[in-house]
Amino acid sequence: MKKKAFIALSLLVGSITAFGQEVVASQGDTYSNGSGSIDFTIGEVVISTVSDATNEITQGFHQTMWDFVGLEDFDANFAVSIFPNPAQDVLTIQATAFEDVTFILTDAAGRIVMRDILTGELTPLDVASFEAGIYNLSLEKASRTLKTFRLIKTQ
Repeated sequence: MKKKAFIALSLLVGSITAFGQEVVASQGDTYSNGSGSIDFTIGEVVISTVSDATNEITQGFHQTMWDFVGLEDFDANFAVSIFPNPAQDVLTIQATAFEDVTFILTDAAGRIVMRDILTGELTPLDVASFEAGIYNLSLEKASRTLKTFRLIKTQ
């Protein structure tokens, strides 16, 4: 009996892997028109991005809306780096165009924990006394958001 169950299970697993792949997702949809169709699920990892002058499409398995360190890029021309992330004692903002740029650091509850202007190409922030957790850093100029980052503070 065990031998028959093993053979049946082997055939079942073999046929599943040989004849197709399927993504089971909690969210997604299918759109189609006369020229084609597109299927998507929420939560797939991107393995390839293809774009032309006006369109961009990602391909992969389990695409996610997770941005690396939570970057939102409102101004593509404003170049900035935030490091290290995660941070323990000092977080550094590096921006070549720093004049009149304000940074706002908020905690996970949305409370402002630090607000000031960038002082140079490298602006260090002392975060050693902050609680461990997730923080959001917004960079603004003339009340317009340039970029936001999701940061992790460790002990």
